[in-house]
Amino acid sequence: MSDTLLRAIARDAGIQISAAVTTGLVERAREIHDTTPVATAALGRTLTATAIMGSQLKTDDGSVTVQVKGNGPLGTIVCVGDADGWVRGYLQNAGCELPLRADGKLDVGGGVGRGYLMVIKDIGLKDPITGTVALVNGEIAEDLTRYFAESEQIPSACALGVLVDTDRSVKCAGGWLVQLMPGVKDADIDRLEANLAKTEPMTTMLDKGMTLEQIVQTVLDGFAVDFLQTDPIGYRCACSREKVERALLSMGKNELSKMAEEQEKSEVTCQFCDKVYVFSREELRQLLAHAEK
Repeated sequence: MSDTLLRAIARDAGIQISAAVTTGLVERAREIHDTTPVATAALGRTLTATAIMGSQLKTDDGSVTVQVKGNGPLGTIVCVGDADGWVRGYLQNAGCELPLRADGKLDVGGGVGRGYLMVIKDIGLKDPITGTVALVNGEIAEDLTRYFAESEQIPSACALGVLVDTDRSVKCAGGWLVQLMPGVKDADIDRLEANLAKTEPMTTMLDKGMTLEQIVQTVLDGFAVDFLQTDPIGYRCACSREKVERALLSMGKNELSKMAEEQEKSEVTCQFCDKVYVFSREELRQLLAHAEK
């Protein structure tokens, strides 16, 4: 199944859901950053959540940035999603190794540690919209649920999963986000909660070969479901030489001048895709000259 994002609603019930298969994009991120299994799971869950949140933006050229800043050995996780659901991301310590939890699962919460989750939405306003919440347990899904409840006042439930194969590649990855709209009836909430209590983990369902439609039907069992939209998603970096030049200029003239004097050529690596941009001493001096005009 190719990477896809599906949006649906429970007809006449005030419930909306977004579900995504992200196996390919999480594997792409693993290849770029050469992540260990626990780092793959942490980054993959955050990328999946960011894809879903990006797709919810009302502005075509909008973007959402999700930062998970914990004190664990994985360090900070940063993911950026566009309004079409395409994403990019990185984490500080891609080589983090941790023993499995007592239940045999990857210890993402231990890798993330304590800290906070920040969401920054750029929807074309003068200033971005920012919300911050303390991490619940560093497992990402529960942290995201708290964010929606506290920062956006939207009752939500979220599931995110990454299944890493024995060769460290991504066997399957995905997630879903279900949210209650204003006016939802208590009986519908009770039915949804009963469904969630018996719904299997996302990777279990994907590993069985279940489609997104079947997964949504499982979460919304007993409801009449309207499938609204299905879109392809994936991993996409937005870096360019022009953007790197602007980043170099933002360092300030003194720092850029020092770089030009000390090195015959300078290399700048994109954090999201590891592409290396090389600047000669003369090119840096031309940048400085342009900035001084």
